[in-house]
Amino acid sequence: MVTKRVLIIDDDLGIRKIVQISLETVAGWDVLIAASGMEGITIAETQQPDAILLDVMMPGMDGITTLGQIKQNPTIQEIPVILLTAKAQPNEQKQFAKLQVAGVITKPFRASDLVQQMRSLLHWQE
Repeated sequence: MVTKRVLIIDDDLGIRKIVQISLETVAGWDVLIAASGMEGITIAETQQPDAILLDVMMPGMDGITTLGQIKQNPTIQEIPVILLTAKAQPNEQKQFAKLQVAGVITKPFRASDLVQQMRSLLHWQE
């Protein structure tokens, strides 16, 4: 079985660590880390992860802008993106539904549920 590689793009060190530990220990996936949208795009281009977990609210280039740049970049536009957000209001969820994303995971999330949510959204078997 080929190990999945997931890129986490989040400005919050604590979230990055929790997600990284969850994905590595529960799923056995390889995890790449980026603290900003620009860093994430660069890593995605060079490492070609199987999926991207992207924070919506980041300083500088936010997640929606980062997503737009990913989708316009032919070398990474096909990589599935899951948004990670604290915005769970119905109108915000409708906005996210219009985007080209594999899904949305809302914060706070339970670390133990994260892998299953991602597998479900990405249609990855265990």
